[in-house]
Amino acid sequence: MGVSTARSGQTNSSSSVQRRKILYIQPGTRSFAGIERVVDTICCSLSQKYAEDFEVEVLYTSAHENRPTKTKYKTIDRRPHGRLQLIQTFRSVIKAKDYDLVVVPQIEPAVIAMISCLGIRRNFAVHLHGNPKRECSHLKAKILFFLMKSFFLARTSYVFGTSPRQLASFREMFASKTPQCWVPNPVRKFDGIEAATGGVPGFVTFVNVGRFSFQKGQDILIRAFAAVYAQRPHARLKIVGHGSGEADLRSEIARLGLDEVVTIEHYPDNPQPALSASDIYVSSSRWEGWSLAICEALRFGLPVISTDCEFGPSDILVDPRLGRLVEPDQQSSLVDAMIDYCDNVVAEKGAADFRKSFIDQYSEDQVVDVHARALRAAAR
Repeated sequence: MGVSTARSGQTNSSSSVQRRKILYIQPGTRSFAGIERVVDTICCSLSQKYAEDFEVEVLYTSAHENRPTKTKYKTIDRRPHGRLQLIQTFRSVIKAKDYDLVVVPQIEPAVIAMISCLGIRRNFAVHLHGNPKRECSHLKAKILFFLMKSFFLARTSYVFGTSPRQLASFREMFASKTPQCWVPNPVRKFDGIEAATGGVPGFVTFVNVGRFSFQKGQDILIRAFAAVYAQRPHARLKIVGHGSGEADLRSEIARLGLDEVVTIEHYPDNPQPALSASDIYVSSSRWEGWSLAICEALRFGLPVISTDCEFGPSDILVDPRLGRLVEPDQQSSLVDAMIDYCDNVVAEKGAADFRKSFIDQYSEDQVVDVHARALRAAAR
């Protein structure tokens, strides 16, 4: 559906095209992190670059930490307490305007939103960000996934996903014939990136950025680094992020006697201080949907070592100059790769410009065009 086609199907001049009304729903989480930042960035870009095509609103149902105070789109703030109030909130907001499309992140919130709108004609798009196989791990999720597969998926306009492999897995898992579209996450640019210095001279600094959680696998990384440090005492490790798993990570660092060579740092909104002062990025995730952290490391020209988990890393590291994938369940593979990159860190810097230019294809200005095309297709 082109930008000059009105919903009536008649072709008009661009000035008379009726803007499509789009509602995005933010996750009801506390921190403003991966999904939340993606939604905010895309909606801001749509509201600027495609202001004549889309009227974008975003529903917030929780008070996010570090949430931006200024946006380019209209925000709707509600604070429901409990599942019933959340359903009532979804229904009242979605019913209040004749939205052409409602975009909901993840499967469970999408089912709840669609349940709340029974009897109301709306188009829904489910925006996958993680690994559905991993997310269907408890009773509530199993029930909602069953409802999605047996009832709501047939009523879903489109499924958006952050990686091709993720969408293929969803299609197989749900036996889905619902139209799909890969909508990459935008990778932000950083000011002053040319001044990045790398790690401390005489040392090789590995860095990991992400939420402190079982999914991100920092515990795997710490144990692997202990083996690397035993063989390469000039190696150092920075773990950057936030989350409830911090105490356990600190305990593991202390148990392995790594307090002097492994640091935990907090940069809630901007990983630039850590990335610009490091040499090699390591992702030890057990699963991903995509990986903005890997993309941002490439933006700084860092080589990447990543576990070949589902789904994003293998979709990103498609050239050996970008980095290396290692077996997700073999610590020895991760250790060997870290030692190899440690020994060849100077040579690896030669591909820094290639990495920076490669990641431009996922810049905000490029990715928003893909999202706009997906919205047009889904808001039928």
